[in-house]
Amino acid sequence: MGYVETQNVIVERYSGGGETARYAQLVADVVTTQPDLIVATGTLIAMRLRTATRDIPVVSMFGDPVAMGIVSTLAHLGGNITGVSIDAGLQLHGKRIQLLAELMPNLSIVHYLATEAYWERAAGAGVRLTARQAGIPIVEPPLGGNVSRESYQRTLAAIPNSPSSAIMVSDEGEHLAFRQILVELIAAQRIPAGYPFREFVDIGGLMSYSVDLADVMRLMASQTADILNGKNPAEIPVYQPTKFDLAINAKTVRALGLQLSPSFLA
Repeated sequence: MGYVETQNVIVERYSGGGETARYAQLVADVVTTQPDLIVATGTLIAMRLRTATRDIPVVSMFGDPVAMGIVSTLAHLGGNITGVSIDAGLQLHGKRIQLLAELMPNLSIVHYLATEAYWERAAGAGVRLTARQAGIPIVEPPLGGNVSRESYQRTLAAIPNSPSSAIMVSDEGEHLAFRQILVELIAAQRIPAGYPFREFVDIGGLMSYSVDLADVMRLMASQTADILNGKNPAEIPVYQPTKFDLAINAKTVRALGLQLSPSFLA
């Protein structure tokens, strides 16, 4: 936890370090301080906050807040939580798999790296459905309930290095906390991998198709300012991005011996 004071506003920072087992205590600690507003990143945190408080305004980044029961609808929230969704539904999951298949024409199997909780949520069901529609089997490596260097090492070591296989990393925020470690471990395996955000590609990851997280944070900052200026969070619709960017690390493409076809570049 850390403290920042600016313009007579005190900001207390809390982090679970990507360890989902700590989230229950983390949320309890935050709610106990009775802040004027809580800014959160991640679907699991938002779900716990939904249960922990109905009074403190919350601005969060999450997957599909309607499917997870965090808000009633994107436009009519009916509660104390608003924010930005980074999940555009089945189309987004399908596009990520499609782009990976275009980059690897011989792709026959995808190892989808996600926590146990992910497969229990709507996003997990969406990934399974889009994979079936694309005709590309997915394997669900047993990452477990928490992400850490050890869980990544154990899971990646069990993934065979085949020229027709690839890894896809879920868009869970917990991976961001360990992105440097994860990108380095996957690079050591020499297996092509698709990532959920450009932040992975900037440090050596192969490819991502995602929202711009900087834009997401700016939107959340605007929503936060509205609430601090007196607006009811129930009156602020959840924003769902419509713009997604493809990012490719050319150096990693060359290191893996892959080719960017003209049709892919187009």
